[in-house]
Amino acid sequence: MRLCSIASGSSGNCIYVGTDTTHVLVDVGISRKRTEEGLKSLGICPGELDAIFVTHEHSDHISGLGVFSRKYNVPIYATPRTVDAIKGARSLGEIDGELFQTVKADESFTIKDMTVNPMRISHDAADPVAYRFSYGRQKIGVVTDLGTYNDYTVECLRGMDALLLEANHDVNMLQVGPYPYPLKQRILGDRGHLSNENSGRLLSRLLHDRLQHIVLGHLSKENNMPELAYETVKLEITQSDNCYKAGDFPIQVAKRSEVSQFIEIA
Repeated sequence: MRLCSIASGSSGNCIYVGTDTTHVLVDVGISRKRTEEGLKSLGICPGELDAIFVTHEHSDHISGLGVFSRKYNVPIYATPRTVDAIKGARSLGEIDGELFQTVKADESFTIKDMTVNPMRISHDAADPVAYRFSYGRQKIGVVTDLGTYNDYTVECLRGMDALLLEANHDVNMLQVGPYPYPLKQRILGDRGHLSNENSGRLLSRLLHDRLQHIVLGHLSKENNMPELAYETVKLEITQSDNCYKAGDFPIQVAKRSEVSQFIEIA
């Protein structure tokens, strides 16, 4: 299996997951041109895509969906309420209703040789989900936009070979930054975004011997820095009471507006 962030951040998200025969995107929150260029840099023609999985309807996850879908007619998978929200987003223009396929959290299904399993997340959207993908024994999770996590989250993400996980903000930067107070409270709330510290704490509960890659994603441009996210997550892992240290696992930070490192599961 393969994983690559084409773009990841508060200004736009688009993640590629694939096998030799199956190619999918998680969200299209960037322009059609950037999506096309990102895919082509991976050696994939946009017309080869088998599916687009939408996590939720916020603009940084769907802004390019209308233009892209009208050109390539790729099936769009999302929960029923997310589909309704997408259809109601006037900025996207008209999207062929036959492209939409509905999913439900904790109900897995297959697309060619890939199994897809949506999971519930806590975020202020209509009905948001994250996605886990598997091919044989290989497993990849793409999980962003969660204000909090619980035992359900941990159980869903056990045994991943690669995991792209949100590390959205540094709490101190957010608190002293320019955002208005209500927006700060939204981000810090249980239906907001995961901080660097909480990302590290969640990861500390998910580490295992076969975990090959950790990618920190969806960083806020205003309230975080790649180096800060990286070091904070590493510190949380090292200080946790598990038997692992941060140096035991390769950790990278997904780039905001560039294609990140291409990951292939061994």
